[in-house]
Amino acid sequence: MEQMLNLIVPGLVVAGIFVGGMLIGRKFVKIPPSPAEIIADARMDAQRILVRAEEDARSSADTYREREDATLEHRRLEVDSRDATLEQRAATLEQRAANLAQREDLLIEKERVAKVVSDEAANAQEEVRLELEALAGFDSREAKAELLEKVEDEVRRDAMVLVRDVETRAREEASRRARRILAGVIQRLASEVVAETTTSTVVLPSDDMKGRIIGRDGRNIRTFEAIGGVDLIVDDTPESVTISTFDPVRREVARLALESLVGDGRIHPSSIEEAFEKARDEVEQSIRDAGEWAMLDVGLTRIHPELVTLLGRLKFRTSYGQNVLNHLVESAHIAGMLAAELGVDAKEAKRAAFLHDIGKAVSHEVGGSHALIGAEIARRFGEEAGVVHAIEAHHNEVEPRTLTAVLVQAADAVSAARPGARRDALDSYVRRLERLETIAMSFDGVDTAFAIQAGREVRVIVDPGTLDDMASTTLARSIAKKLEDDLQYPGQIEVTVIREYRAKDYAR
Repeated sequence: MEQMLNLIVPGLVVAGIFVGGMLIGRKFVKIPPSPAEIIADARMDAQRILVRAEEDARSSADTYREREDATLEHRRLEVDSRDATLEQRAATLEQRAANLAQREDLLIEKERVAKVVSDEAANAQEEVRLELEALAGFDSREAKAELLEKVEDEVRRDAMVLVRDVETRAREEASRRARRILAGVIQRLASEVVAETTTSTVVLPSDDMKGRIIGRDGRNIRTFEAIGGVDLIVDDTPESVTISTFDPVRREVARLALESLVGDGRIHPSSIEEAFEKARDEVEQSIRDAGEWAMLDVGLTRIHPELVTLLGRLKFRTSYGQNVLNHLVESAHIAGMLAAELGVDAKEAKRAAFLHDIGKAVSHEVGGSHALIGAEIARRFGEEAGVVHAIEAHHNEVEPRTLTAVLVQAADAVSAARPGARRDALDSYVRRLERLETIAMSFDGVDTAFAIQAGREVRVIVDPGTLDDMASTTLARSIAKKLEDDLQYPGQIEVTVIREYRAKDYAR
């Protein structure tokens, strides 16, 4: 403070002298103040300023001290509150620690009691095991090992039988499906390959007609084959020529045209073209008539005209020697009867069965399974969803979801499997059934054998006193193997061995 005064006072003295001089110079120019007076006045002013500064400094110091005291008091209160909170938390933690210690003691006691009980139970179980072993006369471990070995042998034997049966069924199913797919593809393939089952023979009035058919330098036969899309075979067969093609419609058109040319006697390129035009018109009319006849025979109405035409084309197609259109009519009647017996909508079942092979009417240019193609055709021409599903599911390309689809499958199988429906004649069919029964009866232990389901299943009844269950399974496999080696048949033959044991006694 004294240093500050020592700095301030001389400045104030100089300022006072300057100010005083100015004032005196203005007002009292005539009487200038003396230097002593000026210094005295300056000291008085400095004294006053110093007093005022001390008062201001003291006031500021008091205010600052009061503010600091208030702040310190507030902080002290906060510290006291925090101390109280910490003491409360410490008390809570001590209480929790005490509770945990108590719980730990209880758990330790429970574990001790549980261990004692477990030891007692183990001892009791061991005593019981020893008593049982003593009564039975053998060790439990040996019995367990023997039981596991026996169960393992039985499971392994059952697994071998199951695997063998699955392999057999898979092989037979693959063979059956392969034959069916190949047959369907060949029926739809309109290629130039020649086969005996794809020919038509035209009878000629004389062998001189062959020369007219061939024409000069072979122009007539070349024109005939080019217009008809068939192969015309003129060989040494007396008074006949052969028309060959895989497409049955083209073969029928060519047959009618050739018969017309032979009947007219005038054979040249222009007459061949006219004969083919007339034959096409006649075959198209025959196709429409066949479709309408089939529809009326089944008793259906409101079928799209394009579907009727496609159905009529099936008049010229066969499957395993069975006419496809007749097969559809027969399947529709069978499905209607089955639906009536089961209380299902007979109209929907007949309609689905009547249209289920409609995909066979298109040529090889449309790729895919005939079931899926037929479903797409039916969908395109406005058939209901239930009918479309039955068509696409009748060969399990799609999983059957309705009873109608199952009925169509059953009707298709029944129509194809009935005696005489397909290529085999009735006498060969009967001989095949007799052969099946003879092969089954040739094995030891067989009492009776029956061939059923049109030869697709053989049921064998064995003597229960001669064969046990395992031997019956082996017998079924042996009979199936014998049938595979000795017979040729389409599809698969299911062998069912039946062993029935009857115990009799009399009460007297």
